[in-house]
Amino acid sequence: MPGSDNTGLTRLRMVLTVFFALDGFIFAGWVVRIPAIKEQTGASASALGLALLGVSAGAVITMMLTGRLCRRYGSHTVTVICGILLSLSVALPPLTRSAVALGAVLLVFGAAYGGINVAFNSAAVDLVGALRRPIMPSFHAAFSLGGMLGAGLGGLVAGHLSPTRHLLGLAFVGLVVTAVAGRSLLRQQPPKPPEPAGDPAQDGPRRLDGRRRGLVAVFGLIALCTAYGEGAMADWGALHLEQDLGASAGAAALGYSCFALAMTVGRLTGTTLLEHLGRTRTVIAGGATAALGMLAGSLAPSLWAALIGFAVTGLGLANLFPVAVERAGVLAGPSGVATASTLGYGGMLLGPPAIGFMADWFSLPTALTSVAALAAVAALIGLVLRFPGGQPPGPQHKRPPARTSRGKPE
Repeated sequence: MPGSDNTGLTRLRMVLTVFFALDGFIFAGWVVRIPAIKEQTGASASALGLALLGVSAGAVITMMLTGRLCRRYGSHTVTVICGILLSLSVALPPLTRSAVALGAVLLVFGAAYGGINVAFNSAAVDLVGALRRPIMPSFHAAFSLGGMLGAGLGGLVAGHLSPTRHLLGLAFVGLVVTAVAGRSLLRQQPPKPPEPAGDPAQDGPRRLDGRRRGLVAVFGLIALCTAYGEGAMADWGALHLEQDLGASAGAAALGYSCFALAMTVGRLTGTTLLEHLGRTRTVIAGGATAALGMLAGSLAPSLWAALIGFAVTGLGLANLFPVAVERAGVLAGPSGVATASTLGYGGMLLGPPAIGFMADWFSLPTALTSVAALAAVAALIGLVLRFPGGQPPGPQHKRPPARTSRGKPE
């Protein structure tokens, strides 16, 4: 019956939202304990930096493999398995006593992190197609909210719990949530997207020709431009405010908080924005907004002007990554999600060191304008590409009727 079918899709959306939030919660909980882990292992700054590359290396290596696993075993199964591995592996770093051992366990943690990101994004792409609503930003908003909760909770307990107890607690929470949500997820078959209506980019993952591969790479480039900005803001935003604008340490910390909060708000409203503007206009407007915001944030002469610029940047970048991943998934299924995610994650890796080199050559404010430049590139891609399905629904673009469990319109 149509009602039961819609109920199943709603339940699936809730369960996937839980996994997105859990991923952000666990990852942020680990990040806030990095200083304590550094002290525990006795690692130098350079040794710690090399060890932390284990997360990135594990994620990038695993992402492409996960696309194949999703095609073979299903994205729901892979999501649950990676959720278990992520929960278990977050408890490993405080058990290490050297930078080498830390790097080794972070390879495992990064592999689980990269795997679950591809798996639940692939499942979300299927659900977006079945619902015929651009709800992808809502999942990424859940990730952001989970990250804010994990970081806030981590900050509260950091002075009271050792890293071992804290991360063991995260592992326990992760396993419980995965057991409950995973049981529901495994009971549900991935929804089949609606039949295409003549749009070559809407007809699901078929054999990839050169044009499709090129489009997936372009969507991955948009993800890279977005993630570059996220990585840069996380690693260099506070330093810019403190070093160049004379902000106190507490005020400087507000920079990334403003950025992250604005990005979360942008993603919470992303579905409404996409329904009114469509994908093309959302990408163009988002990229242009982020470019202007980052120019203000990096070149502003005062702290408050820079904080406003950082917030505007977060609003602009908020929905670019979800749209890019969703479009890549429509074109190429889990492999498309894996490609776009890998390129996006590569942007997050590229951003901090690239800005560091540019800061040495020029200055940090000048280096941060590269975030604005890449955001403008994303807007330009949207302008040239004209996203399939980018037209917002209107009088002549009505949403198709609900489909019954047999796949026929009511």
